[in-house]
Amino acid sequence: MTSFSWSKRVVTRDGVRLACRDWGGSGPDVLLLHGLAGHAGEWDDTARLLRDSGHRVVALDQRGHGAGERHPGDVSRAAYVADVVAVVDELGLERPVLIGQSLGGSTALLTAAAHPGLPRALVVVEAGPGRADPAVQEQIGNWLRAWPVPFPSREAAAAYLGNGSAPVGEGWARGLEERADGLWPRFDPDVMVRSLDENATRAFWDEWAAVSCPTLAVLGQGERGGIIGGEEYAEMVRLRPALHGTSLPGTGHDVHLERPETLHRLIVDFLRGTRAI
Repeated sequence: MTSFSWSKRVVTRDGVRLACRDWGGSGPDVLLLHGLAGHAGEWDDTARLLRDSGHRVVALDQRGHGAGERHPGDVSRAAYVADVVAVVDELGLERPVLIGQSLGGSTALLTAAAHPGLPRALVVVEAGPGRADPAVQEQIGNWLRAWPVPFPSREAAAAYLGNGSAPVGEGWARGLEERADGLWPRFDPDVMVRSLDENATRAFWDEWAAVSCPTLAVLGQGERGGIIGGEEYAEMVRLRPALHGTSLPGTGHDVHLERPETLHRLIVDFLRGTRAI
């Protein structure tokens, strides 16, 4: 019988509180990084599967998210990267596999580029070098501020946030905070918008080209769609011909919530095939 248990670990860097779900386990270390406005609990299914297949697994609530610091002053990409390094050092993770979805994938990518000796491998789920997008902050801000909070129940939250996908809705709803008047996000929309300052003005192709560890890119595909277009992926491969990549038909941006078993299998096969474990 498998266990869903994990222990809470707290790491403080420069006065900013970072919360982690430490799933324990033995074997090669893994650090899981969620996306913008997400939370460490999104990875619960994948974390359990990775632990039970022979990994020590930790999932991080990144700054401004989840059980961590709600209003950090610094939300630069460099601050997110420095948090990863602090967690790896504090929890004694040895050359972990960095696995990130969306903005967490960006954090993982930038960490691998800035600290090439840190990860044994990189997995980016629905994430890439991107492009400068001046409209992204307004779009994301409007979406987050439109949430009809407080949600009266977890079921109502899942129905709204899933937009037709029960696994996605349930995954997002698990990150909400219960208060006397209902369920609220564990983040401030203004902090989320500021976290995208650099994404609005630049891409990260130089950093992508600098990554030297084995890398897997997992993309959504289908009616729900993903955010990595064909041209961006082609350029990712051109700059790094050894890239391992796959798309999952019928999935959207939240591949880790929609198909955790498939994602787990892809990760394990990739690590074995590249001898990263």
